[in-house]
Amino acid sequence: MRILTIIISFVFVLNTNGQNIEDLLDMAIADQANTEIVNTTFKSVQLINAHTTKMPAQKELIFLISHRFGYLTSGFPDLYGLDNATARFGFEYGINEKIALGFGRSTYKSNYDIFGKFALLQQKTGTNAFPFTLTLIGVSNISSARWPSDNREYLFAHRISYTAQLLLSRKFNEAFSFQLMPTFIHYNLVKTANQANSSVALGAGGRVKLSNRIALTAEYHYSFSNSVINQPLSIGVDIETGGHVFQLFFTNTSAIYDNAIITETTDSWLDGNIRFGFNISRTF
Repeated sequence: MRILTIIISFVFVLNTNGQNIEDLLDMAIADQANTEIVNTTFKSVQLINAHTTKMPAQKELIFLISHRFGYLTSGFPDLYGLDNATARFGFEYGINEKIALGFGRSTYKSNYDIFGKFALLQQKTGTNAFPFTLTLIGVSNISSARWPSDNREYLFAHRISYTAQLLLSRKFNEAFSFQLMPTFIHYNLVKTANQANSSVALGAGGRVKLSNRIALTAEYHYSFSNSVINQPLSIGVDIETGGHVFQLFFTNTSAIYDNAIITETTDSWLDGNIRFGFNISRTF
């Protein structure tokens, strides 16, 4: 009788544990089925000045044109800054879903920028899904501007500067997306002995969707280096029209590439040194 009781108890335990395992598997399968990758955190690969965590699709080419005009306070003689502009054109190509390469040329310091963009983690929906997107960007800048006429000895390596940036973004709901941008910048050559060759900055920006095609954007960078007189602040609007994204904004920086935006902005909103600018991106 005791043996029979032990056998019945053992079968009952096995059956109960088996049912629990099946329930756990069913829950895991159901959660996996409800998990989706969040791909619409931002509509463009640019927020305003900064990159976003959006990646080009595999074999997708994005062409970008950017302009920053002169001061709005320059008045009618300069057509409120439209006579004075810096510009950049660039390309961003998706090698695959995780890797993109980019190239650009800016009139500011006659700069060439080459960068790689790597998607490390992707935000997903679901109960236990990953809550944000993490992307790494590495940039090399080469200035082709003429050297100043002084007695210093200049090398080609002095033309080069580097930027490493982590982009951490989250789409909180259908209307609001936010991004943090810790950044490390290094110049092989600086203007004065008081400037540090390396600096660290933290950027933040976001997007508020007003309709299916229109969104408000804002972006701010704070540099922990003493070389910056003012911090870059930009406020704008995105307008999506199929394969194009038009970005119209106001900013206090004339630079259009990463490290110059963060470490070389000298204008201030409080002094009225505000510029109008735009970005246009076209996907092929």
